[in-house]
Amino acid sequence: MKFVRRIAYRTSMFLLTLVLLVGIWELYKATGPQDGGIIFGARVLPRANDTAMPHVSTMFSRYGRPEVRGSDKEIWQVVLSGAWFSLRLSLVGFFLGTTIGVGLAVLMARFNTVRRGLLPYLVMSQTVPLIALAPLVVSWGGKLEIGSFVWPRWLSASILGTFLAFFPVAVGTLRGLTSSPAAAVELMSSYAASWRQTLFKLRFPAAVPFMVPALKLGASGAVVGVVVAEISTGLKGGIGRLIIEYAREATGDPAKVFTAVFGAAALGLTMSGLVVFFDLFLMRNRPRETST
Repeated sequence: MKFVRRIAYRTSMFLLTLVLLVGIWELYKATGPQDGGIIFGARVLPRANDTAMPHVSTMFSRYGRPEVRGSDKEIWQVVLSGAWFSLRLSLVGFFLGTTIGVGLAVLMARFNTVRRGLLPYLVMSQTVPLIALAPLVVSWGGKLEIGSFVWPRWLSASILGTFLAFFPVAVGTLRGLTSSPAAAVELMSSYAASWRQTLFKLRFPAAVPFMVPALKLGASGAVVGVVVAEISTGLKGGIGRLIIEYAREATGDPAKVFTAVFGAAALGLTMSGLVVFFDLFLMRNRPRETST
């Protein structure tokens, strides 16, 4: 019952947040300046006209229309297909990012020299513009030959998802692995436990509260990396490609581009939700810590 109540509470809070966001959007559209707020020549407030801010109802009504005139496919079908394509690439990127991130965290927790030498470069890696890195990854992947292996184009997008996913996982897991109480570590040493035994029986269980938020960020980062890669490289089939195509029609139909944007947002929430559900399922019988 506690597991069901926790899911119901989080779902209700999520829905309440969406309602509040819609209310804020519609309130600003009704009261905000149509041409935006300009002070000393700088635009301070966004425009509230129909071109810049369509009504929420207008955005969702586009899902029931054909993607193009005379097409049998409605927009919701195309967006759903694109989100499914990008979801699979994001799952690959998230899996690779989690594997690399946890592996690096274990190495840094085991060897202080590795931590001091590697951690600054991990932080520095996140300053590289992803939109500039995407064409390089595609170019490098196209030149990679390992036996009969042919680098598929979609793998470049997953690699960029991996690039954004591994960093929060590595940092969060490292913090969790080093959070074990000193007394507990000394107790394991008194039992002549090896470092590996201490890792799996003490450090990893203690790291779970730190790893779950990191995995949420990693899952969302994988989606961002894949979508940006699809936009940068023009990879067909994904939600990023739809954002480009619908943005070209923004002048005549500004609400249409939001259908793809909402699909990308739902994709990120789905990836993060998978981590939350996995955590709730595994930890449903775990006793809560009590403060004295």
